[in-house]
Amino acid sequence: MKKIVLFKVHMPKSVDESLLEVLHSGFIGQGPKVDEFENKLSNYFENKNVLTLNSGTSGLHLALRLANVGCGDEVITTPMTCTATNMPILAMGAKIVWADIDPITGLIDPNDIEKKITDKTKAIIMVHFGGIPCKIDEINEIAHKHGIKTIEDAAHAFGAEYKGKKIGNHSDFVMFSLQAIKHMTTIDGGLLLCQNEEDYKRGKLLRWYGIDREAKRKEFRCEEDILEYGYKFHMNDICATVGIEQLKYIDNIVNKHIDNQQFYDRELQGIKGVRVIPKPSNSKSSSWIYTIHIEKRDFFQTWMAQQGIMVSRVHERNDKHTAFKEFKTSLPNVDKFNATQVSIPVGWWVSEDDRAYIVAKIKEFSEKYL
Repeated sequence: MKKIVLFKVHMPKSVDESLLEVLHSGFIGQGPKVDEFENKLSNYFENKNVLTLNSGTSGLHLALRLANVGCGDEVITTPMTCTATNMPILAMGAKIVWADIDPITGLIDPNDIEKKITDKTKAIIMVHFGGIPCKIDEINEIAHKHGIKTIEDAAHAFGAEYKGKKIGNHSDFVMFSLQAIKHMTTIDGGLLLCQNEEDYKRGKLLRWYGIDREAKRKEFRCEEDILEYGYKFHMNDICATVGIEQLKYIDNIVNKHIDNQQFYDRELQGIKGVRVIPKPSNSKSSSWIYTIHIEKRDFFQTWMAQQGIMVSRVHERNDKHTAFKEFKTSLPNVDKFNATQVSIPVGWWVSEDDRAYIVAKIKEFSEKYL
């Protein structure tokens, strides 16, 4: 039987030589490879304010700190995401305010965001679910009107575009994940892109205990004054070496995801009990996952597994977890989206035969059970 997985790690053999060289170099901390990786990423995104980090979660934590979010402040966000999006809000001592979403796309609703703003609102987090960009301009316009910072969780959206520009250039802060199963991985890691150079400079200090690693000094870092506390969020040269090599392949990886997405967009139309998520005309999804809505979703998941196809909801709504119980509220569109959403394999490893087989099995399920 076929075994088509939902996720697969991309790791080119071409990384072996450079990785071994760094491993045995006598230096594996944050050094020249991190600098090289950041320079290449700056060219890729056309944004010079790129910070490499040890995880995407650290990127969101750092963004909240740079937005001066503190105890008692409010952050408007979506529950339809990985818990990594919202745990950093709790870590800052802030309060979560859930905004509802579009019941079809799963993207945060700008209209509901505006309804939830109070004088305690300090930041808004938008999540590009599946790699489909949110309504960034609308959200930023609302935020700027109220003097609020915006943070894009672009963990799914490496290589996505909005209005002709790569995601990473539109909001105050944009986080990317380089975790194992994303479009590209550095084993583990993340990025934070800043729009403002002052935020970037402050973030560069805060990611490494608040210490200025570039200042001239006589004795290592012993005499350096630390102005504000920081974190151990930096990337190391081993992860950066993997990232430098992975970046050579990223366009091909993203394009393969998109090609499979476009095939599904065509072939899954008009099937009883199945709804395809429309893609906005003003943006390009990076299609990290491909989500559909299907009736009898839970049964569908079991049935597809029996056909050798891994499908999953991927993310559970965060507001169901005890850790977030304090912030519970009515979110009718989250209820609708989460009741029928499921993702099918779309990645670079899905061949033309694989995707045709997946479509055939979805049609078979519809004919038999819907």
